[in-house]
Amino acid sequence: MNQIKIILYALLSTFLFQSCRPEHTVQPDDGIAQKVEALLSRMTLEEKVGQMNQYSSFYDVTGPAPSDGKLKLKYEHLKKGLVGSMLNVNGVKEVREFQKLAVENSRLGIPLIFGFDVIHGHKTLAPIPLAEAASWDLEAIRRSAEVAATEAAAMGINWTFAPMIDITRDARWGRVMEGSGEDPYLGTQIGVARVNGFQGNDLSSVHTLAACAKHLAGYGFSEAGKEYNTVDMSTSTLFNVVLPPFKAAVEEANVKTVMNAFNIMNGVPSTGNAFLQRDILKGRWGFDGFVISDWGSIKEIESHGMAANLKETAMIAANAGSDMDMESYAYVTHLADLVEEGLVSEDKIDEAVRRILTVKYELGLFDDPYKYCNEEREKELLYHPDHLEAVLDMARKSIVLLKNEGDLLPLKRDQKGIAVIGTLASDKNSPLGNWRLGSDNNTAVSVLEGLDTYCTYTYAKGADLSTGIEVFNQDLTINTSDKSGFKEAVTLAKNAEIVIMVLGEHGMMSGEARSRTQIDIPGVQQDLLEAVYEVNKNIVLVLMNGRPLAIPWAAEHIPAIVEAWQLGTQSGHAVADILFGRYNPSGKLPMSFPRSVGQCPIYYNYFRTGRPGPRNEVFFSRYIDEDRTPLYPFGYGLSYSKFDYSNLVIDDSDQKRIKVAVQVSNVSDTDGEEVVQLYINDKAASIVRPVKELKGFEKIALKAKTSQTVTFELTDKELGFYDPNGDYKVESGMFDVMVGTSSTDGLTGSFQLK
Repeated sequence: MNQIKIILYALLSTFLFQSCRPEHTVQPDDGIAQKVEALLSRMTLEEKVGQMNQYSSFYDVTGPAPSDGKLKLKYEHLKKGLVGSMLNVNGVKEVREFQKLAVENSRLGIPLIFGFDVIHGHKTLAPIPLAEAASWDLEAIRRSAEVAATEAAAMGINWTFAPMIDITRDARWGRVMEGSGEDPYLGTQIGVARVNGFQGNDLSSVHTLAACAKHLAGYGFSEAGKEYNTVDMSTSTLFNVVLPPFKAAVEEANVKTVMNAFNIMNGVPSTGNAFLQRDILKGRWGFDGFVISDWGSIKEIESHGMAANLKETAMIAANAGSDMDMESYAYVTHLADLVEEGLVSEDKIDEAVRRILTVKYELGLFDDPYKYCNEEREKELLYHPDHLEAVLDMARKSIVLLKNEGDLLPLKRDQKGIAVIGTLASDKNSPLGNWRLGSDNNTAVSVLEGLDTYCTYTYAKGADLSTGIEVFNQDLTINTSDKSGFKEAVTLAKNAEIVIMVLGEHGMMSGEARSRTQIDIPGVQQDLLEAVYEVNKNIVLVLMNGRPLAIPWAAEHIPAIVEAWQLGTQSGHAVADILFGRYNPSGKLPMSFPRSVGQCPIYYNYFRTGRPGPRNEVFFSRYIDEDRTPLYPFGYGLSYSKFDYSNLVIDDSDQKRIKVAVQVSNVSDTDGEEVVQLYINDKAASIVRPVKELKGFEKIALKAKTSQTVTFELTDKELGFYDPNGDYKVESGMFDVMVGTSSTDGLTGSFQLK
């Protein structure tokens, strides 16, 4: 191994961006700490490294031992205590058998921790996370994560690789469906709610999971929205946009694990980035859990071009603070040798293992390795009625009403002549969305099934969306030519009074490795929409999608548009409840909808340029072929109620707690909910600040013809920012304030911070 290269790497790890601050030591409660140290003192180096090794499920554990070479090696590692964790083991029976292999055969009997991608539910599925973010309802989101944890834990799982708290501004990136959108303030609040929902108040409870904040860091800023792509950003963006959700997950929610990212940061793969993992996460923030690599990301340090072989990747990742290796085989193969050669200190190994063992003790696995393995609990809690009710509530709150020209919605209960068109209307699988590995196919309530409780209708699919087979690890083949079903759909629409068209993306068109260069309504569906419009303009367009879509034609022509995302198990009931007014829509967009893909990335909290415009000349920041503004802005969403804002009052007499109050009135005859949003702009700071930043929101319920005064407080926490070195500053000067119904519509005022 090239010694010069090793020395250069060590210098890079130490001085990346700035000199590293001391790393905090793990500080669990005294009883657990003593037990961990006692166990650690008995472990061989090989056994310690084993705790840092994670394998995916690899054989039928109830059958004979595997004979294939690689699988046999994994099997022997399990029995020798050289595996610390398993993932993708699902179900009490399998979990018990794998746990038995590790506990009853290894020298020290250290239990495994079982991880799984529990992203938006396990059996009972809630809306995809981006949809949940549209609710702006933190308690509903926390409850949704709690339901997911309860069901997953009932199946033997004790660790979820969620929540994903990457901030992203580019709808082309497939994993936008897994996060909370473009805003760091909203994303931070939602991240904390989800961690609290997964972990609960007692991590040792058999109904909770250890959460995992992912991906550290910058993954959502992949260039061109392309999966696994390069990330390059300023430290100002890193500290002010990307890192706040992770900081809050650690400091406010005490998240137990963090996953690093596939991308590079400042030219260094995140998995091997000491600045992110040792300086920031474990140092400045005092994180006391452990860091897990993403799938194969330690091995991928070589693919990035920073290591010559698997052994070097193990050295780089371990020295940088990546505590557990997910499916790279780097640690279990090379880490002990690296310690013997003096290239990784055993102190770093001890520190990593200490963190891993501490979480296992906190989960109660040492008290009873089989505590999550109860068949009766598993049978009782899956698809529990309380869970179905919770995800229905979440689904209703996630729907965003984008347009309602002429008050076409809500439909009347006795509405006649309804035609429903679109293959997604009858689909019971696609509405479940992506990242549903633990659930069952075709368990969603379809839109047609939801409508059955309200009305009679006629139905035609119009056209197939895909012509391929839905498989998690394969791409779909989208129908771009077969319009043979158009004639039936058009005939149906011609004779209808109201047409409900259910169009959008298949559930497997978003998610990991599902980036798109065109984010319009895919396949022949746009042509179907226009064909139906030619014969009947009374169309309610229900969109099902996992990302913001560019729908300029629909926005101009279609009178009513409902953003229904992919809502999970209770999709059809939630959509029908909105369409017929049983539930008044209250969702607000967590991501801007572009007019065209050429605007991506587009986001509300942009920086001014030196030539912001508009001016009566050519030379200002603009497009020559498209408006600069989004089609639908961040924070936007209509209601069947009408809300007015008045009497904005800013009280800056107490400079430590500046109060902003506004009166919100429901001036309609319909009870409704409104998300009141507060934005600020630091007009002249030491570094350029965004034109607008969300710094407060409150979701209120208002009866018809009533008013409520909503008051916000702005403190140093809301008024400050991070400089490029990561130091937090609060500066005096003038601040603009806007309070309103979206990021572009509200009352404005200002105050001076002295």
